[in-house]
Amino acid sequence: MIVFENIGKSFGKLEVLRDINLRFELGQCIAILGPNGSGKTTLIKSLLGMVIPDKGEIRFKDISIKNAFDYRNQIGYMPQIGHYPPNLRISQLIDMMVDIRNSKDYELDEEIIDAFKLRDIYQKPLGTLSGGTKQKVSAALAFLFNPKVLILDEPTAGLDPVSSEILKAKIQKEKSKGKLILITSHIMSDLEELATHVVYLQDGQLKVFKELEALQDEFGENRLSRIIAQIMQMSKKMLCF
Repeated sequence: MIVFENIGKSFGKLEVLRDINLRFELGQCIAILGPNGSGKTTLIKSLLGMVIPDKGEIRFKDISIKNAFDYRNQIGYMPQIGHYPPNLRISQLIDMMVDIRNSKDYELDEEIIDAFKLRDIYQKPLGTLSGGTKQKVSAALAFLFNPKVLILDEPTAGLDPVSSEILKAKIQKEKSKGKLILITSHIMSDLEELATHVVYLQDGQLKVFKELEALQDEFGENRLSRIIAQIMQMSKKMLCF
């Protein structure tokens, strides 16, 4: 489905990604983890075409994404922080996105709009919304066009507990449909519920890509936070030699 082959990226003298090789398939829910500066954001932005790798190739359905744009119609992206025109109303933003994407080509999924009761506040300008409400709008847009692939960056950050559970239930539902879901989050308990696989990056290098259950068996731990702590310690010890 999605292949990263020998991906490398530097910003000046800083090497952010080093020979990353990954293959993601439909039906997987992948937690992308790593310390700050590990390359997670650059990896995601490379897939979205927002960053151009210095070397290597990314393929979507066996087709290189270099100089391609149409593949992004199959991706729903929820950023960690949504930056929207402050004077635009929620309804106007959603209508604009539907017009841009030509909604006749899609079966719209408005489940999140309904679950978060966004229609009740459709006329509010985006600039007046709280951070949590902007997260709800971002979630609604990510799922709206029923994409095959979802990229969710800290999806539950800023959400109240009830809204967080609503969103996690939606993610589980889409996973059960066989979609590919990539999630970054600092909330390990959320990832334990949702993830089937774990990618761990450190210093721009891929350290781990395994099924979550395999990692739990390997480390004798159910809690992902403890597994990641052990992986980090092992990586630091290797750097000392």
